[in-house]
Amino acid sequence: MTEHEDLSHERLKHHFAQRVTHQARQILEIWQRMQTQEWSPAGLAEFSEANLRLLRFAERFDQPEHSELSQATDAVLQQVADNRGRLSSPLITELNRLMQRLSRTGLRHGDQLGHTALPPLRKPIYILLQDHERAQRLSTQLEFFELSAVAFDSPGAFRQAMIERHPAAIVMEVDFAGPNQGLALAEEVQVGLEQKLPLLFFSQHETDTPTRLAAVRAGGQAFLTGTLEVSSLMEKIEVLTCVAQYEPYKVLIIDDSRAQALHTERLLNSAGIITRTLTEPIQTMAELADFQPDLIILDMYMPTCTGTEMAKVIRHNDRYVSVPIIYLSAEDDMDKQLDAMSEGGDDFLTKPIQPRHLITTVRNRAARARHLKARMVRDSLTGLFNHTHILQLLEDCTFRARRENRPLSFAMLDLDHFKRVNDCYGHPMGDRVIKSLALYLKQRLRKTDFIGRYGGEEFAIVMPDTDQESAYNVLNMIRQRFSEIHYPAQPNDLWCSFSAGVVQLHGESDSLKMASQADEALYFAKNNGRNQVQRFTR
Repeated sequence: MTEHEDLSHERLKHHFAQRVTHQARQILEIWQRMQTQEWSPAGLAEFSEANLRLLRFAERFDQPEHSELSQATDAVLQQVADNRGRLSSPLITELNRLMQRLSRTGLRHGDQLGHTALPPLRKPIYILLQDHERAQRLSTQLEFFELSAVAFDSPGAFRQAMIERHPAAIVMEVDFAGPNQGLALAEEVQVGLEQKLPLLFFSQHETDTPTRLAAVRAGGQAFLTGTLEVSSLMEKIEVLTCVAQYEPYKVLIIDDSRAQALHTERLLNSAGIITRTLTEPIQTMAELADFQPDLIILDMYMPTCTGTEMAKVIRHNDRYVSVPIIYLSAEDDMDKQLDAMSEGGDDFLTKPIQPRHLITTVRNRAARARHLKARMVRDSLTGLFNHTHILQLLEDCTFRARRENRPLSFAMLDLDHFKRVNDCYGHPMGDRVIKSLALYLKQRLRKTDFIGRYGGEEFAIVMPDTDQESAYNVLNMIRQRFSEIHYPAQPNDLWCSFSAGVVQLHGESDSLKMASQADEALYFAKNNGRNQVQRFTR
């Protein structure tokens, strides 16, 4: 085979791989949608059909890993069908495990190193600003984050593009083509769409409440004011367009009546919610540590203790202070219900309860709890995990990796000469660089990797199922590409780089030891000239 034929073969192979990973994304989008609504037979049928399509593509284009995953998914769906469409926690858990594995497959950003995730969005971002040159500059900068963007200078060009192809998201200045005309234009192009497009509005000036209200009515899901720069824009686009949380909610049911617990379990399983049941309340704390539920359903009256007593025990542990507790009891005395809720409970449901009422209450409470927890454990500037939580995640992953005999790597990153950036360009520019690196890491790493802001200009990354060499290769590629990003500034444009140290879990090492070793490797990278990744060696 000639060199030219070999190159053509590789391009063809890559094209087929993209077809398969695109279908994988379709399945994950359906899976994500299923988490926000009751799992109807129609939803399961759509999920099954998409999975069979993936299986056909994977076999036709010789993608064995996707083929294996789709076959395993089909086997689970067959068990659901054999069980007359009834779901159980083990089946939901297995489907979730397969979906998490699927999310880690497929080439992304041309990554050929085996450390992979879903492909980036193929649809472009449409940008409509009064200042067309500024829109074009933003479009160019978004390319660094593997996003294509198209800037429009007239409503006519935008309308024509909408006829030809829908975008991944629209960035619209409220006064594009005239005062508040952007609002009207955005509303106009979405008329008749079954699924509204992600829409972000922008205004150079602070806006009043009527304008904000009009933006909401036009379908706006985010609103930015002031200077529109790429890191803020990218942050919002990431939230609006990513295939986000597709992990089902987890609920711990504590009830001494096995029959009642089984009934509650079946109702929640039918909505795709993973459950675990305890009939011995004394085991609660051990179960919480192992299961880490999003929500607890607690019986009021049990032989060994009351529900309110157990709620107090749970609330004594800081880690579970924010986990919602719902009492489920036949108690209909309003005063007793209110007393129970004042003792650590968040809601009180009276038996018998309508299935839909239970499912909706659980979903809403669990979703709210996840949202609040995300805010508590994340850094306000970057949206990454904070120092305390990234170390907690490293500890959890260390325990899991040792138990399952799987590789685990940990990395520490530090921006080079960052004090010089703050001194020469000011702290706002320093914040832009920090946010830019945070976004770049989120784009380039897998959804299953954990990224934290360790402090100041320092970052930490927990990489499950990754050996040191793979982690090194991925981080080194990210380092090379990140150093190419330029930031428009005066008197000269700015380029930044980072140094990193990476270590793999070995022997009797614990999370603190890994953090210390990664820091040691980072120190060596700094002293060795910066702008490099160093492996920890014993």
